[in-house]
Amino acid sequence: MIPLLRILNRIARQERRALLQGLALSALVLGMGVALLGISGWFITATALAGLAGIGILFNVFMPSAAIRLLALGRTAARYGERVQTHDATLRALSRLRIDLLRGLMTRPQRRLERIRAAAMINRITADIDALDGALLRLILPALAGWGVIALTTLVLWLLVDPRLALAVGLCHLVLPTVIFGLGQRLARRPARQTEAALQAGRSRLIDLIAGRDDLTVYGQLQRSADHCRDAFRRHALHLRRLDRLERRMGGALDLSTGLAVALAIGIGGHLVTQGTLDPARAAIAIFAALALGEATAPVRRALSEVGRMTQAARRIWPDLPAPPVVSSAPLPTGTLHLQGVTYRIPGSGRDVIAPVDLTLAPGDCVALTGPSGSGKSTLLLLAAGALQPTTGTITLGGRPLTDWSADALTGPITLVPQRHALIGGSVADNLRLAAPGVGDAALWHALEITCLAQTLRDRDGLDTRLGFRGAGLSGGEARRLVLARAVLRRPQILLLDEPTEGLEDALADTVLHNIRRALPDVAILIAAHRAADRNVAERSVALKPPV
Repeated sequence: MIPLLRILNRIARQERRALLQGLALSALVLGMGVALLGISGWFITATALAGLAGIGILFNVFMPSAAIRLLALGRTAARYGERVQTHDATLRALSRLRIDLLRGLMTRPQRRLERIRAAAMINRITADIDALDGALLRLILPALAGWGVIALTTLVLWLLVDPRLALAVGLCHLVLPTVIFGLGQRLARRPARQTEAALQAGRSRLIDLIAGRDDLTVYGQLQRSADHCRDAFRRHALHLRRLDRLERRMGGALDLSTGLAVALAIGIGGHLVTQGTLDPARAAIAIFAALALGEATAPVRRALSEVGRMTQAARRIWPDLPAPPVVSSAPLPTGTLHLQGVTYRIPGSGRDVIAPVDLTLAPGDCVALTGPSGSGKSTLLLLAAGALQPTTGTITLGGRPLTDWSADALTGPITLVPQRHALIGGSVADNLRLAAPGVGDAALWHALEITCLAQTLRDRDGLDTRLGFRGAGLSGGEARRLVLARAVLRRPQILLLDEPTEGLEDALADTVLHNIRRALPDVAILIAAHRAADRNVAERSVALKPPV
């Protein structure tokens, strides 16, 4: 529960005013409901007694009836305002939380990001944020409002009716629902976790089934994958039925607690009436108030089936949320990139990934990293980009360590093009403008000319050429050149390229790299080179050796 409470505290700080207003309106709705039934019970009983006594003609019916109408209409208006206020605040907070979570994930070590599957990550983020929706709307706000109204009602009954009736009604509605909820959430923890796991598995398998249906059909695995997907949803339905049964049982226990409060109010009230210490009309107030307070405990019933899902979602989300940003007055990084005695070791591993490296990369330099596979060329690029921290040695930019700047500050002057390209479904222009939002079509065509992709796209639909999921519709070489064009649009100070010409013919690879070099003459370029074309464009090479 601790991660859930931390996230809710984070949300509460961001939307304090709106949530306080929503909480006040929620308490007002419950309080007006109790007052409505209490006054109605008193009014009916008092009117009946006046009629039996023959003084009904003298009984003032206008004030109580006006109060009942006012409470009924006011309760409707307050309920509408409460729903608008709390839902609006919750949706704003969750939208901000979703963005913070994505930003936090992007600051995680590059090796971890490489292992993330896009479908699984989006599915997880969507499901976890949706789970937290109910934490405020169906758990925290109703619980706080309910406790407050029950305590206030107990105080009013103590003062207006009788302390014994007040204690019976208050304890039944405060203690019993709390015990039932504690027991219920303990019983619901495991089936809720299993339900959520089965749902996420089903969603991921369905996405994989749709994305890979062509390959699955070719290899005769489509039916097997469909059965695999149905099995996950079947398990989800099974665990969901278990949760529903538990919810019904706990809901029945809550109804019994309300019934017990009403029965005690009737019993104690009747006893006091027969003793002559309490008039029937005031006793009716306690009975109807006990009945109305059942609304305050009703939200607990639904929260029981979701609290396990909420806590699991919070446990997954909290470690990935970034700390509040620190505003720095330091200038943006610029100048020469210098690596001295740099090594890197994967945490938990006893072996270095790269041997000690010394490298200087000044503005306008173009350096190729050479060496056999496993010598650490890709890792060195990640270190130079600030995506990894060296185990030993120092990396400075403009004479200052990279660690002096945040990840956001480094993304401006440094651009990394990794081996795996990242394209989205949409137009070519959409993919290019990820690097330079708002740039004109002329600049996009210029970048495409540099990477020798302009004529290929003109033969199709130009910048409006539609790409499918992960850039489907382009060949491997075309996708690679589109990513390079996007990097050119960034106009960075340092450009890090990991096997940039993979999938290109030698002549085309040589042309593309020399075009980039001419288009960005003052940019420092560092290339992880496997091919001759990658090495030919460089002014010098640095050979990496596998660590001993």
